[in-house]
Amino acid sequence: MPETEMLYMRDIEANYIRQFDARVLEKGPGWAVLDRTAFYPLGGGQPSDTGLLTFHGGQVRVREVQKKGAVRHLFDGEMPPTVDNVSGTIDWAPRHAHMRMHTAQHILSGVVFDMFKARTVGNQIHADHSRIDFAPVEFTDERAADVEKTVNGIMARNVPVTIGEEDRSEIEKRVCTERANLDLLPKSVHRLRIVRIGDIDECPCAGTHVRNTSEIGMMKIIKRENKGKDRERITYMLEK
Repeated sequence: MPETEMLYMRDIEANYIRQFDARVLEKGPGWAVLDRTAFYPLGGGQPSDTGLLTFHGGQVRVREVQKKGAVRHLFDGEMPPTVDNVSGTIDWAPRHAHMRMHTAQHILSGVVFDMFKARTVGNQIHADHSRIDFAPVEFTDERAADVEKTVNGIMARNVPVTIGEEDRSEIEKRVCTERANLDLLPKSVHRLRIVRIGDIDECPCAGTHVRNTSEIGMMKIIKRENKGKDRERITYMLEK
């Protein structure tokens, strides 16, 4: 099965790659597998990137990238069978919005765990809003206001965000298993990609993130929902 180098996985700076060149490893009607890509594939509660693949004599619009074994770029249009090399360009506005939202999700999840010992049991990121499911917890207006204030206080500190790799055994010595959902990762995974937000949070994650919390803006909780016994959903947006 062809393997694709996921460029954004390297470090925090690689999350800002907007354009790249790649070799076509495999292709078919409406899809292509590349030897390297900066496109984020659908998964982990984060939407796929969209953008363009340009080649000699034309281009196709990437509408979704899927990682089911091979990393397939699904596109509208046609890629001639003679195409061996492409240049990729990511639609930056939605990608950067997802980066801001995902980093905010880490902060919000960490704050709720620290305040109420409630775990993140589900999340979905969008460009204009996102939601997180927590359990076990029951929010009140006062509790939600405290959470929002605490999260925004962290963001206002201009905290740096870094990405690196670490052995699972080492991260387990420092990080609360329930806080980072380490116990949900397969035991066979020994090397983890770790996202660190200063001294605020560190968590295994394959998503894309911003360099500094100053890029996020302020978080506003716009909706709360009861999703069953001791399970509640917070929907939030970000304001510049």
